[in-house]
Amino acid sequence: MKVNKLAIDKLITERLIVIPFTLDICRNISNNDYRDLAALNFKKGRSWPDADVLNTLPRIINNLNKVEYPTGFESWMIIKKDTLEVIGDVGFKGFNYEEENIDLGYGIIKEERRKGYAAEAVSEIIQWAFTTTIVKNITANCLIENIDSIHLLNKFNFIQDRIENEMIYWRLRVENYKK
Repeated sequence: MKVNKLAIDKLITERLIVIPFTLDICRNISNNDYRDLAALNFKKGRSWPDADVLNTLPRIINNLNKVEYPTGFESWMIIKKDTLEVIGDVGFKGFNYEEENIDLGYGIIKEERRKGYAAEAVSEIIQWAFTTTIVKNITANCLIENIDSIHLLNKFNFIQDRIENEMIYWRLRVENYKK
């Protein structure tokens, strides 16, 4: 089975625009070049990209290099509609063909946390993923002391698979998803 090319260029929620990273955007951000964002009329948030994003960019680039075109099962940027600032990222680490699943990750810059942006972006990306009909479940993990992520994953009916090495591993089956 081959994953289709992403048929949309963005997801839109009440307060957010979520757009997929491209190889060019990732490579340029890695070189402190934000012209791609400016060309899209977006700007970097106050502390974006933060250390987490900069550490993740090589993995995002690696995942994008594995596909011929963006499929949506890679990472996406989270942009606030009112300011057009990039405030975080949400997305997946590629499609796992054997298990027909994807692994969720997300992050919001410190200044924008605890305002519901992560939940809004996660809700939209999960809904999009399950509408593709090829995703049977979504996995995620977080540190055992990350109370905010634990609450967020519980909110969407993720079930704990196991706890191992200070990490909680989660799974959401399509039939258990609730908005």
